[in-house]
Amino acid sequence: MNAVNKLISKFDSGKHICVGLDSDITKIPKHLLKLDDPIFQFNKSIINSTKENAAAYKLNLAFYEKDGIKGLRTLEKTLKQIPDDILTIGDAKRGDIGNTSQMYASSLFDHFNFDASTLHPYMGKDSLQPFLDYKDKLNFILVLTSNPGSSDFEKQKLSNGKFLYQEVLHKVNEWNKTNNCGIVFGATNPKELEENFSLFNNLPVLLPGVGSQGGDLETVVKIFRKNSNKNFLINVSRALIYADDSAGFADKSALKLIEYNSKIDKIERS
Repeated sequence: MNAVNKLISKFDSGKHICVGLDSDITKIPKHLLKLDDPIFQFNKSIINSTKENAAAYKLNLAFYEKDGIKGLRTLEKTLKQIPDDILTIGDAKRGDIGNTSQMYASSLFDHFNFDASTLHPYMGKDSLQPFLDYKDKLNFILVLTSNPGSSDFEKQKLSNGKFLYQEVLHKVNEWNKTNNCGIVFGATNPKELEENFSLFNNLPVLLPGVGSQGGDLETVVKIFRKNSNKNFLINVSRALIYADDSAGFADKSALKLIEYNSKIDKIERS
């Protein structure tokens, strides 16, 4: 099953939450610190408790690369815990030219065998082409991000009257020749989300920023419902994986995920 089909099957079953495994050793339950690989044991517990209700898992490579070889081994072990029918996203925000981009793509897709990547488009199509050449994978390209600094460049107006993020969105649709592109659109931008919805077409949309960053799940889901579109993947990291710090932390995360899914279902049925 290719990456897009994995995601669509989850959307069809009413699952839209991506569990962000941005696992930080300073935030995980303290009782895990006595174990040989605390982050792996934390990730394993979260995955085992949420895999029945998760639409995807996103692993931000920075949280693993910082520990060198040990962190990369934790990343590899974590990926093996995720069932094959659930989308895995390697959140590395790659984008470079020539052989460098090819090596980045090979790392994410051939070595780690992620189903999807995150990419920044600001060096142009040739910097993303090695990723796009993997037709069975999925590439979430940054359009409008959830951070305050998005206004520095993404919301700058161009001479053609478009905002830069709108031009990127136009280009992503143009590049989506083999149906392996998606977009990243921050949940902290509901006004822009609604105003530009007609430009999304059939692109899967990864929405970071719900929870700790202030994005509102209900607002986002209502916008997609209003437009009869189910191609949305809402990433939740801290608010989900750190829902509790007791010995029963994984069970609390599982319940939190069920709550998110229930809220989405109620909005879609309303």
